Amino acid sequence: MTLSKKGTRKIVLGQESYRWTIFLATKGHLVFTSEHTNYKGQIIRVFIESDVNEYWVDFPHVEKLNVRIIKPADVSEIISQAISLGWDPKRKGQPLTFNLIGTHLKLRST
Repeated sequence: MTLSKKGTRKIVLGQESYRWTIFLATKGHLVFTSEHTNYKGQIIRVFIESDVNEYWVDFPHVEKLNVRIIKPADVSEIISQAISLGWDPKRKGQPLTFNLIGTHLKLRST
């Protein structure tokens, strides 16, 4: 699978560049997806607990919502952690899937 340039953002870490996007998976979860910009290799998917899409539905009663927002600094950390946990974005393979628990990635069992 290759991410489209449309709807994705680019981030550069060291000498390597990556494309990434975030979309709604299920109620209460976002999915961050990333791949290397120059290689059609393995992608990562990271499930993130967030009620950000429920904000306007529940407005004005939003104080108990988890409105986690992913910033570029988070993207950098997620990609770095995924690489240290075995993601090789230059090698073809099945997507590697994680859960983001706090600020740490944990391999998601299938």
